[in-house]
Amino acid sequence: MVRRTSRGRIAAARGLWAGAEIAVTFGVVVLLLVVHQLWWTNRQARDGAEREVQALEREWVAGERAEGAGSGEDRGLAADLPAEAGEASAEPSGGAPGAPRAARKPPAPRWDQAYAILRVPRLDVTAPVAQGISKGGVLDKGYVGHYPQTAQPGRPGNFALAGHRNTHGEPFRYINRLRGGDEIRVETKDAVYTYAVGRTLAQTTARDSGVIAQVPRSNLRNGVGYSEPGYYLTLTTCTPEYTSKYRLVVWATLTSMRPR
Repeated sequence: MVRRTSRGRIAAARGLWAGAEIAVTFGVVVLLLVVHQLWWTNRQARDGAEREVQALEREWVAGERAEGAGSGEDRGLAADLPAEAGEASAEPSGGAPGAPRAARKPPAPRWDQAYAILRVPRLDVTAPVAQGISKGGVLDKGYVGHYPQTAQPGRPGNFALAGHRNTHGEPFRYINRLRGGDEIRVETKDAVYTYAVGRTLAQTTARDSGVIAQVPRSNLRNGVGYSEPGYYLTLTTCTPEYTSKYRLVVWATLTSMRPR
């Protein structure tokens, strides 16, 4: 009887030990997954995005030198752009009266390829902008994605962008901290476009397509957004943090543009 009791205790102890080992192993695996998702993906995406920004800047500088050496002529863009912020002109084709004149329409960017740089000084954010909003091809690389059916930078309409708020570089994590008048710059190989934050929408659903319309305004919240044609920039991201239940929206309007 004593021997059987002893064996039973030994078996129970071994079972408890095995269970503890499994629980510890599971905890370590979960911890590693959390570290990977919250730290490693951010580091990897930020490094890749920074390299892409540097590559674009080098490409643009090399292109400017080549054009200057090849023709010795002005690139012709300056004539299409106002010299100072707020300078107005006659209504451009498809635009609104009194709006800044837009640059020549650039060719459509290639899918998933970075072609512009977004800079948000208040948030110390610099991120490449790519065509498309796919996770694997754009957003998970730390890029900001351009909604394909919306306008391009500096063009009449709405230049609408999406970015991660958490993980994978999280370029839009703190866009809720932007305030009216804050500057946002979009750089392309031809020009630098400066927008000023105008309005925000703290929360709406992913189905609220009006926030990225040509004249952006919420389809679900009456009176939220704009009612007149213009030159808009829209930033969208998920909210609350670490969820994708709703969308946070920041709108800005074009104030100036200058050739590179």
